[in-house]
Amino acid sequence: MSSYIKKVAIVGVRNYTFYTASELQTNNINKKATGNMGKHTITELQKGNNHSITVLTRKGSNLSLSPSINILEVDYESLENLTSALAGQDLLMITLAVNTPPHVHSNLISAAGSAGVKYIIPNAYGFDFHNEGINADVPFGKMAQNYFPDIESKGMIHFSLICGFWYEWSLGLPWCYGIDIASRKAIFYDDGMTKMNTSTWIQCGKTIATLISLPEKELEAKYKNRSLHVSSFRLSQREMLDSLHRVLGTKDEDWEISYENTKERYQQGMQDMKNGDPTGFSKAMYARVFYPDGSGDYESSKGLDNEDLGLPHEDLDEATKRAVEMVNSGWNPFAA
Repeated sequence: MSSYIKKVAIVGVRNYTFYTASELQTNNINKKATGNMGKHTITELQKGNNHSITVLTRKGSNLSLSPSINILEVDYESLENLTSALAGQDLLMITLAVNTPPHVHSNLISAAGSAGVKYIIPNAYGFDFHNEGINADVPFGKMAQNYFPDIESKGMIHFSLICGFWYEWSLGLPWCYGIDIASRKAIFYDDGMTKMNTSTWIQCGKTIATLISLPEKELEAKYKNRSLHVSSFRLSQREMLDSLHRVLGTKDEDWEISYENTKERYQQGMQDMKNGDPTGFSKAMYARVFYPDGSGDYESSKGLDNEDLGLPHEDLDEATKRAVEMVNSGWNPFAA
């Protein structure tokens, strides 16, 4: 009989308020888990109802989730506390902010090893962090790569996700995909026609849920210590703006459109970061992935795992609509 992963621990879920258009219309407004990898993975896992889910959160976080989910407050500085919290878990999924001190991730990996956790999904999601060209300019890729030998040295198996940037998040923040929905302004990088891969939170959640619902024998045969390549859309900024036109009923004449050279934007973002601008890093990172050298288009160079995982085809305009609803709701992903 095939064995399956049953007990899943997730780190990095937090609260924030996001109102959809329907919630605003019906006043059905609730505090809910943040729209990130952890939240959407939980949503998809609950649909299958085959896993016991435990969320690890920092002490005093006041996290509010479904009653079926076990919430454990932990001390990320205490290996003993983390090891105790992870005892009996089959898999640990880490979803931390990129600015989380590196030792927190190391502590989680060490504690998981001591607790006997077999599988790890490290904090490695996004652009192709195996692309050495990008890694030379954006340090996150090298950081992600460093997680893998650390996990393997402790006898555990890892899976990571190359999914491009999150579509709704990136379209909703002006300094990411260069499109300011609220102000109707768009900055096209170079000519705005460079294609890259991007994924919705929903697709990412489905990917993780599908992956860890496989029989362990199949899971390890196909994906042991691998980075999966998935994507919702392969598209350009021009196509993003066209989608916004369809959703909003606008046309180019209703927007202020300008152009910036990607290399110059990357350099400016790095300088902004040095000057203390918190958006500088994202500005530089997105510009670098949009270089017209194929850096962001891993689908064309490496293919996708979408079909093998049975992932659905998605509607671009529906995803764009979600981003518009987020912006209109006053969404702030950086709120405490």
